[in-house]
Amino acid sequence: MKEIVVRSEKSYFVSFTDEIWKNIYKLTFERKAVIVAPKSILSIIGESLPSSVLVIEVEEGEAQKSISTFGKALEKMAAAKLDRTCLIVGIGGGATTDLTGFLAASYLRGVDWVAIPTSLAGMVDAAIGGKTGLNLEAGKNLIGAFHSPIEVLIDYRFLTTLPDRDLKAGMAEVAKCGFIEDTEILNLIDDDWHENLNELVYRSIAVKAKVVSSDFRETDLREILNYGHTLGHAVERHSKYSLRHGESVALGLRFAAEASYQFSGLSTHERDRHDQVLDALGLNSKYPKVCWPELLEIMRSDKKVRGGRIRLVTLSALGKPTRAENLCDEDLERCFLESIGE
Repeated sequence: MKEIVVRSEKSYFVSFTDEIWKNIYKLTFERKAVIVAPKSILSIIGESLPSSVLVIEVEEGEAQKSISTFGKALEKMAAAKLDRTCLIVGIGGGATTDLTGFLAASYLRGVDWVAIPTSLAGMVDAAIGGKTGLNLEAGKNLIGAFHSPIEVLIDYRFLTTLPDRDLKAGMAEVAKCGFIEDTEILNLIDDDWHENLNELVYRSIAVKAKVVSSDFRETDLREILNYGHTLGHAVERHSKYSLRHGESVALGLRFAAEASYQFSGLSTHERDRHDQVLDALGLNSKYPKVCWPELLEIMRSDKKVRGGRIRLVTLSALGKPTRAENLCDEDLERCFLESIGE
């Protein structure tokens, strides 16, 4: 198996396999195990798991990242009398691995877990880096912990089962990695992103592994992975999650490119390159301008806000992230209207 190492509070491998079901059986056979997965995934696994495995079925999508789901899962684990030698395996999209990681961080103050992402966004973003958490009514990912898995298993074949909408949405996170670090990703998207999908996934994971290994707890460098996410998360929540995470991030990337142009020295060509790449992926380009006051209010709950001031990750050039600090509301609104507001 090919591997990428992630060095954080502990080192672990992102392993690429075409024998995922054998891997899952081995993981759950060797120690007392819990599988956390939505019904759509459990129906694929079927009867292949050892009878001793505790299976916790969760909702599809962002609905599972709730205090209610989290609490019910913990109660099931406690009722099963699982001890600190247990293993929790999360199989699903980014929401599932976010939830699973936080269960592992919280149960008995920390147990081992393995992430098996089945979505493109999960593979290149959510499952890598040890960020775990839940959503609150006040905002996305406001509860959580840094708790790395002991391994991440990637099977490209899951990508062949994704609806086209989910595949395109996941490509927003891939494009982000191209904008902030590995610009060859942008060329591979231009060339034929469907044909180059496996390489794009590998390169995107390598970008995230490099950044996370340098700054596990997001004290500085790791913030660059949030490029496009300040507005993206606000749009996602404002849409009541009717927009996929990646669809919302695509809007955030266009907004961030405009902010980078206006405040961080990004060239006109490089700003327009964002639209070119995201348009080629068929990703969202507009959001109703009448929603701006509500979006701004949601953005104020972003984790990067300091002293009530919204801070943005921006670019001074492609592959060169920086920050825009102390932006006033009028600055932000202008960037919104000149990029995605309609």
